[in-house]
Amino acid sequence: MVDAVLNSGDTAWMLISTALVMLMTIPGVALFYGGLTKKQNVLNTMFLSLIAFAITSIIWILYGYQFTFGQDIMGIIGNPANLLFNGIQVDALATLAPTIPATVYIAFQMTFAAITIALISGAIVERMKFSSWMVFIVLWVSLVYVPIAHWVWGGGFLAQLGALDFAGGTVVHINAGVAALALVILLGKRKDISLLPHQLGYSVLGAALLWFGWFGFNAGSALSAGGLAGSAFLATNTAAAAGLISWIIIDYVKTGKPTLLGALSGAIAGLVAITPAAGFVTVQAAVIIGLVTSLVSYLGISYLKPRLGYDDALDVFGIHGLSGIWGALATGLFAAPFINSLGTGLFYGNPGQVMVQAIAIVVVMGYSFVVTLILGKIIDWTIGLRVEVKEEVEGLDTNLHEESGYRI
Repeated sequence: MVDAVLNSGDTAWMLISTALVMLMTIPGVALFYGGLTKKQNVLNTMFLSLIAFAITSIIWILYGYQFTFGQDIMGIIGNPANLLFNGIQVDALATLAPTIPATVYIAFQMTFAAITIALISGAIVERMKFSSWMVFIVLWVSLVYVPIAHWVWGGGFLAQLGALDFAGGTVVHINAGVAALALVILLGKRKDISLLPHQLGYSVLGAALLWFGWFGFNAGSALSAGGLAGSAFLATNTAAAAGLISWIIIDYVKTGKPTLLGALSGAIAGLVAITPAAGFVTVQAAVIIGLVTSLVSYLGISYLKPRLGYDDALDVFGIHGLSGIWGALATGLFAAPFINSLGTGLFYGNPGQVMVQAIAIVVVMGYSFVVTLILGKIIDWTIGLRVEVKEEVEGLDTNLHEESGYRI
């Protein structure tokens, strides 16, 4: 066995990928969500992503990484041998990525935890207390994200079962989407549930930054600068483009007019769906994944959401949850062993992989939904989840922060 050796090319790529994934949260998610809200809530909406990144950064260093990627304990959680970052040497190599420093791997995984909680904020905008959101971040990252990430990526029971998730279909997108659904059920509907983007230009910039950053998200998950990273890069871009085109076609069929918001939604849906599959599938499969996912999310937003009556303001469940589910299942269908020897799907002779993917989806959905409900209820009983009616009607920027996005 050859000893692990630091690779400067891999290290450079992973440092860049880490910065790209940070860019996805701030300013990517912040701008994307901020442009979609009403103008009296734009700063509050952006602030939700900013504080999510800051709090998660501290949690991850103190104990989040250790519980997630520490030596497995009974398939449930990692052994936190390096609490408070003690004992982690600067020149140590990462156990799961032995050509890069452990510190780089820790930073890379930190950005995934941060964007996952930031994604949830899009569902609860315009009506949740900022103080309650801060408490929710601490509890949710600690008790939901960390265990699920360990189960799938840290050697936990879903990893042992053989679940495939290259860059976060279950850990990030299904997890965030289902948690968002649970939280909006607790919060209830806004007084004005209409989607009135006050500045769609912000959302274009945010979506572009998300698309750009997603190359670090997916190609970076190869954990090295090689052919697998290049394959994941191409699959990511292909699925995003297919998702955008697919949504535009749906707009034409339904209304006769393409919409910019629909195009952005389709691109994000494509990026979400390819995330678990990026390092396992061909670019041809990526086209199919992207084309189908827009239909899945469109149907969820247009028909499932009004039928069930929940107020997911910016359709976090509709896009991240539903497209994440499709992407995880599609990984079980299209995973090609000649792309990545770690994954073989139904179409390459392993039908059991679809069942494994389904089990992972159900486990993540069930745990995330139930625990999020419990955490949200505890916060509601103690400090309250929702702002006062007057604050909601007048806007959260002035009432919660004494600031305004616009001085006109």
